[in-house]
Amino acid sequence: MRASLIQIGVDPAESVNSRRARAASLVRAQAGSDLVVLPELWPVGAFAADLFATEAEPLTGPTHEAMAAAARDAGVWLHAGSIVERAPDGILYNTSLVFSPDGQLVASYRKIHRFGFDQGEAVLLGAGDRVVTVGLPETTLGLATCYDLRFPELFRQLVADGAQMLVVPAGWPARRRAHWSLLARARAVENQTYVLACGTAGTHADVEQAGHSVVVDPWGEVLAEAGPDEEVLTVDLDPAKVGKTRADFPVLRDRVLGLDRP
Repeated sequence: MRASLIQIGVDPAESVNSRRARAASLVRAQAGSDLVVLPELWPVGAFAADLFATEAEPLTGPTHEAMAAAARDAGVWLHAGSIVERAPDGILYNTSLVFSPDGQLVASYRKIHRFGFDQGEAVLLGAGDRVVTVGLPETTLGLATCYDLRFPELFRQLVADGAQMLVVPAGWPARRRAHWSLLARARAVENQTYVLACGTAGTHADVEQAGHSVVVDPWGEVLAEAGPDEEVLTVDLDPAKVGKTRADFPVLRDRVLGLDRP
């Protein structure tokens, strides 16, 4: 299984429409991959809270239209990162979109843990309340977004629901890059899953982005890691390695506290 993480740069000088078209072109260029992943809130920028309301769109808005076409043209499963979704009741959400190779929207995930400590996303956006997995022919994806990475109980539930590959789009700041790398590996090790963590590059709302998208295997080994600038990270994965790791080192069966065992 081949996965490509598009660590797109978010530049405030580039319009949302231009970046949307550019992201679609980058997705189309990954034809031959099985799964393509974009970062969190790449159309507007994860820290550009002053633009959330003006750039919010319905679930089936312009980003949906562009990404559905790109997934279909490339023939890939596409985790299109996340958008600021305006729900029918007017509430805004940080919502991830997943498309099948025929361009159908097969899943959406509203970010559960909102970052900001009583400002920004934490007060402007609603919180999701559903844990979401997506079945692919080769594996099952578990969906999380950025700040969710700090809350291991979400990932335990995703594993209990059958996830074997955790996909985490993010707009993670450069000043906390060490936490990004550490937590991505921790989630992989403790859940014996692949982790595909895709961040943004560039600077928006005066916040430098960490970049350094990373793919971690079920033993916690880093298979590939990007640098700080825009790039596409492509890696070949063996979905069978999850089951083998869990069989060879069956730590998950010894859980005592918390959620149901996977």
